[in-house]
Amino acid sequence: MSLKVGELNSNLPQGAADNIAEAWTNHKFDMKLVNPANKRKFDVIVIGSGLAGSSAAATMGELGYNVKVFTYNDSPRRAHSIAAQGGINGAKNYQNDGDSVHRLFYDTVKGGDFRSREANVHRLAEVSVDIIDQATAQGVPFARDYGGLLDNRSFGGAQVSRTFYARGQTGQQLLLGAYSALMRQVGAGTVELHTRTEMLDVVVHDGAARGVVVRDLVTGEVTSHSAHAVVLATGGYGNVYYLSTNAMMCNVTAAWRAHRRGALFANPCYTQIHPTCIPSSDEFQSKLTLMSESLRNDGRIWVPDGFDESRDAADIPESERDYYLERKYPAFGNLVPRDVASRNAKTVVDQGKGLARSKTVSTWTSLMPLVDWVKKPSLPNTATCSTCTNASPAKIRTQALCASIRPRTTPWVVCGSTTNCSRTCQVCSVLAKLTSLTMAQTAWVLRRSCRASPTATSCCRTRSATTSPINWATHQ
Repeated sequence: MSLKVGELNSNLPQGAADNIAEAWTNHKFDMKLVNPANKRKFDVIVIGSGLAGSSAAATMGELGYNVKVFTYNDSPRRAHSIAAQGGINGAKNYQNDGDSVHRLFYDTVKGGDFRSREANVHRLAEVSVDIIDQATAQGVPFARDYGGLLDNRSFGGAQVSRTFYARGQTGQQLLLGAYSALMRQVGAGTVELHTRTEMLDVVVHDGAARGVVVRDLVTGEVTSHSAHAVVLATGGYGNVYYLSTNAMMCNVTAAWRAHRRGALFANPCYTQIHPTCIPSSDEFQSKLTLMSESLRNDGRIWVPDGFDESRDAADIPESERDYYLERKYPAFGNLVPRDVASRNAKTVVDQGKGLARSKTVSTWTSLMPLVDWVKKPSLPNTATCSTCTNASPAKIRTQALCASIRPRTTPWVVCGSTTNCSRTCQVCSVLAKLTSLTMAQTAWVLRRSCRASPTATSCCRTRSATTSPINWATHQ
């Protein structure tokens, strides 16, 4: 199939509307094959060296094509694919719990809010089985059960265990496997790797991409390269949203330059964002912290059934706990898709359900919405506990600004007392780890956490209303 510039064409295989299960199989059989001896006559350019780019380049190099890879990173190992943690799905049905290619296809379409191209999703489900085998052959150390077989775990959006994982480093291990396969082809001479190189433009001829113009980020030299095909594997563009877990280097420049040459975006809303990112602690933080996965998964998530709850979590009886995901989605429970879990978590918090304080961080079910507090700091840099609580509206007293030991733009939790200090302030200092403080800042808060007696009148003896604001850059 040929695609002209500006033409909307999904390039779905023929018959996909009638028989989606066999559409791609029939399409592969009907395609014209390239003789192995002729593959070395064709040149392919790959922009990007993450999981998609490295895998595509290594595979085409293995087949015999002449491949050039361009990346603006120092090494393919620096690709943002390293940030993936949860796992990779494959419909192998190792758990014998009813999984199949069709069930993975259905769960993926449903998890994508029915916006995906169904024929492509079905093809993804088909090859998921082989992708696991390929990654294993590349040396990816997937977790294994006690019998030595590949292990699976549950994940959101599915009622079966189909997620293959490598602890919390699945993306990093997959990237190292793809990188190893890529460098093997570089050593064999079938792939030519160009690091620290940025794509400036796409060369278009007769409506098709036939090359690229690139710039060496070290020397500044601008060169052009021609090829029979150009593959853009440059990742997502989640940074167009205010909250995103993509690094700032994921700036969608390559895709934008292709768009200027006539390429059209398909489903621009369909990109991975995380609505529960914790806002950055300062303007120098290059990546946001994600807490979506902590809002669901195998654990039981609950909030107090009442409003403005002040008891400790351990003191709330079972009858007064609201397992809201299990109540609203009994078939999936806490394994609903992440966007569903995030929306429902925000809903119950906005309703006023939540804990005002707790003796241990682990009993907290969620943190209050942070954006409003970042945008509307209302207290000075120095204040006592009584100042904080008196200045806070009653309905949001559970998230007053404890500005005596924290920057005023950072959310905080009220100490155990409304006027006097309490030893439960230690919880506040531990929560510093959950609100994107640097290690130096966290250590300072822990060292100087509230140790005053319950009869003290100030939040922390280390700060007072006359103390100058903290300079985090120089404070030790």
